[in-house]
Amino acid sequence: MAEHPFDLVVLGGGSGGYAAALRAAELGSRVALIEKDKVGGTCLHRGCIPTKAMLHAAEVADSARTAEKFGVLASLEAVDPELLARYRDGVVAKKFKGLEGLVRARGITVVHGEGTLLSSTSVAVGDEVYTGANLVLATGSASRSLPGLELGGRVITSDDALKLDWIPNRVAVLGGGVIGVEFASLWRSFGAEVTIIEALPHLVPNEDETISKGLERAFRRREIDFRLGVRFQGVTQTDDGVTVSLENGDRVEADLLLVAVGRGPVTDGLGFEEAGVELDRGFVVTDARLRASVAGVYAVGDIVPGLQLAHRGFQQGVFVAEEIAGLNPVVVDDALVPRVTYCDPEVASVGLSEAKAAQVHGADAITAYEYSLAGNGKSEILGTNGVVKVVRVNDGPVVGIHLLGARVGELIGEAQLVVGWDAHPEDVAPLVHAHPTQNEALGEALLKLAGKPLHAL
Repeated sequence: MAEHPFDLVVLGGGSGGYAAALRAAELGSRVALIEKDKVGGTCLHRGCIPTKAMLHAAEVADSARTAEKFGVLASLEAVDPELLARYRDGVVAKKFKGLEGLVRARGITVVHGEGTLLSSTSVAVGDEVYTGANLVLATGSASRSLPGLELGGRVITSDDALKLDWIPNRVAVLGGGVIGVEFASLWRSFGAEVTIIEALPHLVPNEDETISKGLERAFRRREIDFRLGVRFQGVTQTDDGVTVSLENGDRVEADLLLVAVGRGPVTDGLGFEEAGVELDRGFVVTDARLRASVAGVYAVGDIVPGLQLAHRGFQQGVFVAEEIAGLNPVVVDDALVPRVTYCDPEVASVGLSEAKAAQVHGADAITAYEYSLAGNGKSEILGTNGVVKVVRVNDGPVVGIHLLGARVGELIGEAQLVVGWDAHPEDVAPLVHAHPTQNEALGEALLKLAGKPLHAL
């Protein structure tokens, strides 16, 4: 085998892997980035970017459908799957081209092929071996299913959903988490009848309960059906559709069943355990500084237990590159990673839910306040309902901010700064929020908790 020496070898070119490669190269390292598919990974090619492009198209469809109430005479003729795919794939292609150029400009060697870990310092790709003083494992995740639920035919994953060249009339969605509600939302906007099946008591069950209940009310108004607290039992399919059986005896008929029950780490068969890397249920075991059990090996992104979010993996990649360079970067804290679900209405949050804050600090030690977007001028203009919920420690910092409403994902930056910098509501109250913006709603909630509400009671 031919050997190729580098300072750093990164296995996996998704958000975490390419971020580690870019930052390490910027810091002077010679970097090899090994990727079996395309640099950019799931997020760019099969996740964040294409799904959000489709969700924007769904928003456009809804705008056309409801244009008259804004004084604009328009109508929705149809959703053209071919044109939709052309738009979506065009967005991805432009971002991919830009990323390729960036990687090339930093002098990173991109190795196309499937890598297998040989040791703590080497990765084999075919007959070639790439060695480095440090390795970064960033092999990402893949859609998973439930025991006994076979994927195929009309039982599809989110990857398959992005490849559809037709718009289904009826869809069943197994799983009411982020992926499930996003696809349910966009298909409903395209005119489909949608039923979500979620075993837990609420949609987006990892969010604050106030937000989950608000999203459920919004989905009812949109005539999106959902079955909560009931488990999947089985599915049968024909050439024409699927029948989903639930443990309570209900049956859901649909053209397709989207399985959106989460993603599992891609670590099997890559030589990790053989090289001494400790795994737990397929995830790489790391310490707080993302060091694996073998010296010189780090892991980032979806293979590290915790939030499976592209921006978390990206920040972890930057962290590891700086850690290797001896810069002693700040640890990436999952509690401070912003979370956005791009359904209609959007969900965004950072920090602790009210229930979690009560567990951590004590129920009597926290105060939560909810400000309705009904009092916000820009939200009225947009025609959105929703809420801003802020959780604080009494006489202390804000520990959680939770948002529901159209476009509230754009507010998460300020929310992250408030929570991440341990700001008290009194610290934020003097800051000016531009009018009319939805940012004012966050400002009003913080004013209330600072003891000087203006538009809040």
